[in-house]
Amino acid sequence: MGLCEFASPVRLPLAARTMPIANLRILFVIAVLTVLRFALAAVLPLSFDESYFWLWSRHLAISYYDHPPMIAFAIRLGTLLFGDNEFGVRFIPLLASMAASWAVWRSAAILLRDGWVAAMACCLFSATLMFAAESMGATPDSLVLAASAFLLWSIAKLEDTKNGRWWLAAGLAVGVALFSKYTALFLVASVVLWLIATVRGRAWLRTPWPYAGGILALAFFVPNLMWNADHDWISFKFQFGRVVKGGVTLRYMGEFLASQLALASPIILVLGAVGLARETRLFGAARPLSFAAAMVWPALAYFMVHALHDRVQGNWPSFVYPAFCLLAASPIALLSHNRHLEGFLRPSRKLALPVAICVLVIVYAQAFTGMMPLGDRDPIERMTAIGITPVAQQIAAIAQRNNDAAVVTTKYVMTGWLSFYIRPHLPILQVSEDYRWLSSPRAGLDVLHKSLLYVTQHPDHELALVADHFSDISFVTVLNRSRNGVVIDKLFVYSLSGFRGNAVGRLP
Repeated sequence: MGLCEFASPVRLPLAARTMPIANLRILFVIAVLTVLRFALAAVLPLSFDESYFWLWSRHLAISYYDHPPMIAFAIRLGTLLFGDNEFGVRFIPLLASMAASWAVWRSAAILLRDGWVAAMACCLFSATLMFAAESMGATPDSLVLAASAFLLWSIAKLEDTKNGRWWLAAGLAVGVALFSKYTALFLVASVVLWLIATVRGRAWLRTPWPYAGGILALAFFVPNLMWNADHDWISFKFQFGRVVKGGVTLRYMGEFLASQLALASPIILVLGAVGLARETRLFGAARPLSFAAAMVWPALAYFMVHALHDRVQGNWPSFVYPAFCLLAASPIALLSHNRHLEGFLRPSRKLALPVAICVLVIVYAQAFTGMMPLGDRDPIERMTAIGITPVAQQIAAIAQRNNDAAVVTTKYVMTGWLSFYIRPHLPILQVSEDYRWLSSPRAGLDVLHKSLLYVTQHPDHELALVADHFSDISFVTVLNRSRNGVVIDKLFVYSLSGFRGNAVGRLP
């Protein structure tokens, strides 16, 4: 018995069986959430990661220091269509988010065998802060999340039709994910786990179809392997070098659980845990591991272990959310014979969506208006370029007044933001992180020997990075990046001249 067997014998309440009005309401909620996501994407300034990936899109390559290249290609296409603005940068991830919602809906309809519950699974997915944040942002997570949803749908179709050709669709989904971010390797682990741990999976191993799908996925990954082989395995050393050797601590575990509590919303997180537990027989029901559960366990096990040693960024598990939200919807269909669960499931069915939407409303209101004056304590204001436009204008005016040839930066945060927001455009010279810009042109001595302007957020430890190359460094001013009169951070501006040594830096 899998997810479809789990839900199919359950007698649903009348509201779930006579559902045209209920479905329309759910469709309306999903539509509103989608419109809000598009609206925020059009007005919210870029995060520092988004502007960094936008710079990648200006110099396309087969891979980059941090990630494979899919996000760069997506941004390039979006900006070709809509220009170098926030909406253009985010357009393809926004389209991918709509496709991901559809894939979750169809997967749930196949596996749970109930149209209302399938719609609710999609609605819960759309209402999580994780999906809202990651699907709107132009980052690799948005593309991996969508690919994960299509992998779930492909295996659901495979289970429903018994047609081995769906393994090719699964291989394509995994391949796109691998071409987007290395965490997609957890999706490979999920497929392997399901193939080995379930009777149905082992039956497919006696056919050529899983291997054909694997070859298709590998075809997407081979170019990245070749690029890394030519660049001393720089991406793999960076990403897989994060394995922590420190001692065990519970400090980061609390942070990890708290972040997922907020990003999933409390009731959806608990419902997902209930669904995951039922599908892995933790509540005593004899059922094999479903593919939805298999998509969660490898990543969850790794991140739980990682959190015992080091911080797990909240967005890292985003790709499990399509499966996790499907698992969260499965108990909603259940008027359980287990009396202990029934008392929990009845109120949870009613509260899961309203609570998640309340969380989203608060976050959206803060993102649109900055109604709470939190300054650098607000992760939205700290991580996005809110308030950067007037600062960029002042930097451009100073450079024009001093006849500076370029703006020098030493960290990718400033490099991306100033490249995107300084108008009219000034050359941005990045002098300290060559490994991030391997596809960008090198700076020439003709630029380096001219008067330059240096901008940094942290002069106490970044000023030394330019002191090795310039003999004359003089303080110019401090510019405040702020919102509603509250300072978010400070940008320190210096004048540079007297370049010495060989040419250094790149022009992203």
